[in-house]
Amino acid sequence: MKTTTQNLQVLYEDNHLIAINKRAGDIVQGDKTGDIPLSEIVKAYLVEKYHKAGEAYLGVVHRLDRPTTGLVLFAKTSKALPRLNAAFATKEEVCKQYWALIEKKPIPAEGTLMHFLVRNTSQNKSYAYQTEKPQSQKAVLTYKILATLTHYLLVEINLLTGRHHQIRAQFAALGCPLKGDLKYGAKRSNPDGSISLHARALTLLHPVKKEPLSLTAPLPEAFAKLIENIPLISS
Repeated sequence: MKTTTQNLQVLYEDNHLIAINKRAGDIVQGDKTGDIPLSEIVKAYLVEKYHKAGEAYLGVVHRLDRPTTGLVLFAKTSKALPRLNAAFATKEEVCKQYWALIEKKPIPAEGTLMHFLVRNTSQNKSYAYQTEKPQSQKAVLTYKILATLTHYLLVEINLLTGRHHQIRAQFAALGCPLKGDLKYGAKRSNPDGSISLHARALTLLHPVKKEPLSLTAPLPEAFAKLIENIPLISS
């Protein structure tokens, strides 16, 4: 299948890194569906931009769920990739911030969620428990409410661990599933098949330059419209 770079939104690029604003429905890396992954589209973009005779080098550093939108970082060099992998694995000097719309329910204005997640591979789903279970992984995030809508809360989330479907599973365990997330208990789907979860910002130490780098991804149009003219409590 032919890749197309027409709708690719590049947020940042230098000699070693490229950051993309992922759309809902895009997969970051190839899977059994056979759909063209974002990684291949970015490679095609690099080949076109730099008139490369062969294939461009690109390393996948982290992933977002298919229905999730937002910032995805790739390595353009073999020098940057292992350093980024190490930084993301240890969470040293890497901060991943998300915005999400969760179903409205009385919860503290801000706090820390800690669960033990068990992944069910046949269901492609994770279950959150308050106590440790066999083969479970500890999952921790912090959140704060940014705005109150009629039926939803806008929350800002910082991941302290990176587990399968972590944000989705942990808020579902509170009885606050993400807007549009039928898999985790939402009442209805979003028209475009997305869930209202956006990887909004990423801060890290540049793997080669060793300088702080802060990146932000604009919200998708449908998400932005839902919260326009809604005053934020804080951000």
